[in-house]
Amino acid sequence: MNLLGLLLSAMTTQSSLGQISGKTGLSEKQVKKLLMIAVPILIKYLTRNASSGSGAQSLLGALAQHKNRKEMDLQLKEADEKDGGKIINHILGNNKTEVTQNLSAQSGLTAEQVNQILAIMAPALLSGVSEAASQQSATPTATPGIFSALLGSGANTQQVQEQNDSINGMALLQALLGARK
Repeated sequence: MNLLGLLLSAMTTQSSLGQISGKTGLSEKQVKKLLMIAVPILIKYLTRNASSGSGAQSLLGALAQHKNRKEMDLQLKEADEKDGGKIINHILGNNKTEVTQNLSAQSGLTAEQVNQILAIMAPALLSGVSEAASQQSATPTATPGIFSALLGSGANTQQVQEQNDSINGMALLQALLGARK
């Protein structure tokens, strides 16, 4: 399974959805709908950010700070929403309002609800990417890079297009993650 699939799988278990639902008052179905749309977009922005030298360094720093190895549902339960909000602001930058409005329109949730869910899941997202990065650097012979794995099977057409748009960022990030060994 590719990284995107692993992250979505871990974040959309009944236990994980239950944690977010409990914090937001939304149904698990509403939370899952948003996560299925938002996680690929956040990964796209992460890879896009990594396409510049300063962005890549910033991402590596963030990954180093988010190495929570607890189960996903516990990470979501204990999520620091203030830190998560900062992470989302950093990932999306000047596009945050537009992305939030688009996610709101696609999910049927308010922008405030979208922002809260993103803030809850952002630290866990970085921890998941950090875990994949450490596994990648522990296996130097692995051919596909972490973010190259995002292009694996199971993604819908829109996700594949978004991921193809940022393939240069993925290649750069893969090289940087490999250089961390």
